[in-house]
Amino acid sequence: MDVGIGLPSTIPGIRARLILDWAQIAEQAGFSTLGTLDRLVYGNLDAIPALAAAAAVTSRFRLTTAIMIGPFRGNGALLAKQLATVDRLSDGRLTVGIAVGARPDDFEATASPYEKRGRAFDAQLAEMRAVWAGEPRGYAGAIGPAPIQPGGPPLLIGGGSPAAFRRMTQFGAGWILGAGGPDAFAAGADTARGAWREAGREGEPRLVAIGYVSLGDDAEEHARRYLGDYYSFAGPYAERIIANALTTRQAVADAITGFAAAGCEELILFPANPDLHQIDLIAAATGLT
Repeated sequence: MDVGIGLPSTIPGIRARLILDWAQIAEQAGFSTLGTLDRLVYGNLDAIPALAAAAAVTSRFRLTTAIMIGPFRGNGALLAKQLATVDRLSDGRLTVGIAVGARPDDFEATASPYEKRGRAFDAQLAEMRAVWAGEPRGYAGAIGPAPIQPGGPPLLIGGGSPAAFRRMTQFGAGWILGAGGPDAFAAGADTARGAWREAGREGEPRLVAIGYVSLGDDAEEHARRYLGDYYSFAGPYAERIIANALTTRQAVADAITGFAAAGCEELILFPANPDLHQIDLIAAATGLT
């Protein structure tokens, strides 16, 4: 199983230079991918420009939105152009984890109908695929730039509803778990594989998960402060997220064992502490160093 690391781009107040330093050091440490979280009504850096910045200072590992919320970002043509731009800037290293979203405030802030987000998401995914296929849209022809990866960056669809797995088989290259431990991943992965076979797709879906990690001094305090704030909208569920944070080397090792046994192909660990030393701690806990 590959192990990736997230950018601390959703931790409010971080220095802009930290994003570039974090990306370079994480790539040197041997992680498989660099991930970003996504939301609108919060003090985070936006996922797309953050990955574009990371693309400029790295050359090897994947860049993954894990997970981007699609419907409140408007029409698929503009989003397809933005993502194709990052794909070209990274020389074809972009993977797009994307989902329908569940925070009403993000939709209200963009005047996007929350109750119609599923229908909007379907149309958005179809338009992105059409744009990346080079279908003409005006006098000048296709919307560019053409992505480096044929057909566009691979899409990992997030969510656990029947509609999410239907979208995965229709538009995606696989499925991504946004939150939860190995047991939750195993259940979702089984559903994803079954849906893939029933849809007649060749091969197997790519299966990815994310987790939260905080190691070293005051690890639990950092996890509680950041995750408690980030997930404050979720009420009691926030306590479950905090409780599942990986705050010891043994917890990281157990998570890697559990996710790998459940068939996870890549686990992306998002930091709750933006200190650059966390990269070395996480790399050591995962066995990369």
